Amino acid sequence: MKTIPSPVAPPAATAAPGPAPGVGRVRRKSRLAALALLLAVAVVASVCVGSQPSSLADAWHALFTPTGTTMDVTIRELRWPRTLTGIAAGICLGVAGTVTQGHTRNAVADPGLLGINQGAALAIVAVTAVAGQVLPLAQAMLAFGGALGASIFVFLVGSASRHGSTPVTLVLAGAAVSALCSGAVTGIALLNEAALDTLRFWQVGSLAMRTDVLPALWPFLLAGLVLALLNISALNALALGEDTARSLGISVLGARCSGIAAITLLAGSAVTMAGPIAFAGLLVPHLARALVGADYRWLVPASAVAGAALLLLADTAGRVIARPGELSVGVVLAIVGAPFFVYLARRRRLVTV
Repeated sequence: MKTIPSPVAPPAATAAPGPAPGVGRVRRKSRLAALALLLAVAVVASVCVGSQPSSLADAWHALFTPTGTTMDVTIRELRWPRTLTGIAAGICLGVAGTVTQGHTRNAVADPGLLGINQGAALAIVAVTAVAGQVLPLAQAMLAFGGALGASIFVFLVGSASRHGSTPVTLVLAGAAVSALCSGAVTGIALLNEAALDTLRFWQVGSLAMRTDVLPALWPFLLAGLVLALLNISALNALALGEDTARSLGISVLGARCSGIAAITLLAGSAVTMAGPIAFAGLLVPHLARALVGADYRWLVPASAVAGAALLLLADTAGRVIARPGELSVGVVLAIVGAPFFVYLARRRRLVTV
């Protein structure tokens, strides 16, 4: 396979705020290490912060030398599984958002804005309304099917014009599909009493309700990450344009198919674990790109670490803000992400086709 040069900067229609062109390898390594340290801090905060605060000693005791105290049970049975779910969902959303932006060449694209998350949620809610609660593995398969159907439909509609797919047509198609799926989810929930109980979870997302599904999902999560890593060379080439990618020996159709498969597996896993959390897939790629540049060899790992850290910090912030209750992580990210999305949408070079 031919060696693919890394892009110096994102294309004009997908430029991210503040990417540092020419970021050196040493600086990238140091910034990636800083992200890893931030993730470690986020893990500690997620385990220790709650309605009953605990110390590092309490967390260590509960995880490694438990004696059955109330705090041991709280940390082992509630906070630690929730933290693991947040790490897994954050990795999925961060990498899925990066791959989505890479294939659409659109800086305001993410699995949520392209309808993928809502498609997965619709599949689960529709079957739940008919058959009642289903097993975690069945939920995962439904989420993957819904995410795949939504992603294929968005790309087909966005590519239907004679000019093919553009950043604007893909976002418009994604907005339409997302609105359609979201309306269907609400309609089903309002007409079905059993589905109404799960409406809040599938509307805003939460890390507190689905801590039992991760063991059934890790093979799909791992497969999605592998596909995303294998897609890195193609993403670097596609950032230079489809014609350039073809001249470098990249199969654009094959790259798109593997990219959609990666997005489907990752977004479907995230939705099954935490619901359709919006804006995480939008924020994380920009944060990672600002730190390590536009080269996907660095951007994908940085997005994985940053996504996990962001989701855990947002979840912890929700517990602190509304103590003794809590705000769901989807609400916290929406509060942060909506102004950021407006900022991106107002940038002239992002709306230039």
